[in-house]
Amino acid sequence: MPSRDDITPKLRAIARRAARRALGAEEARGAAPGHVSVSPRLEAGATGAAPNGPAPTAPSRPREDRDLVAEGLVRASARGSELVVPPGARITPLAKELAFQRGVRFVSGRSAEPEGGAPGRPRARRIAVASDHGGFALKEKLLLLLREMGERPLDLGPATGDVSVDYPDFAALVARDVSEGRADLGIVVDGAGIGSAMVANKLPGVLAANCWDERTARNAREHNHANVLTLGSGHLDLAAARAVIAAFLMTPAGAGRHARRADKTRAVEAENLRARTLARTFDEER
Repeated sequence: MPSRDDITPKLRAIARRAARRALGAEEARGAAPGHVSVSPRLEAGATGAAPNGPAPTAPSRPREDRDLVAEGLVRASARGSELVVPPGARITPLAKELAFQRGVRFVSGRSAEPEGGAPGRPRARRIAVASDHGGFALKEKLLLLLREMGERPLDLGPATGDVSVDYPDFAALVARDVSEGRADLGIVVDGAGIGSAMVANKLPGVLAANCWDERTARNAREHNHANVLTLGSGHLDLAAARAVIAAFLMTPAGAGRHARRADKTRAVEAENLRARTLARTFDEER
């Protein structure tokens, strides 16, 4: 009968081979599109090396914060609201329990694919985002929210909230990106959201709306075809701003009478620009 000293090394070798096979299978599943591995070793960045092998290196498919929905996001959501999460996101058990207690529903949003997206998936929209110093703190949180929703936020500043800046400067940056096609939509945060809307609407093709709840956000998109959203940090906390942005982004521009009226709004702008151009040409020719 083999001694205990003979059996122990064999058992250890068998255990190591089983662990390597299991880890290899876990990595294969992690390489599939949309799969989020729950292996503790892969979570920490292991690559499938044997337990006694070289130090683990970073995985080939980097993990992103958007893959994990924790209770903090649920706690920041308004009671009874919808929380938009990226497709394939992993929701922690505590987040699910808290969502049930608060009546929060998880809704799958757009996929965070690079520009052009993957076949069969909508392209992540480019959303220009800026604020003044008063809206800086809220802007920083909204940038994270937009990434979690699978969009592509473009942070146009400011870089800090410690220095006083003028909202017209940053509202104009966002509106110009939308006007010239570098961004699909825009979001500006200042103290009340009113001044930024006034500035943004000076740019050709921009329809900016100051919204303060889900109803006005849906109306701005469906009825008015708004492409820039302005928010007031003095009137909205993170949960309320989250609800407004979700409603704004998830509501499509309305067809029929809504499209006809939006076209008339743009026609007023076009006619005004044409009249100014003719007047300028006439003055130059005199």
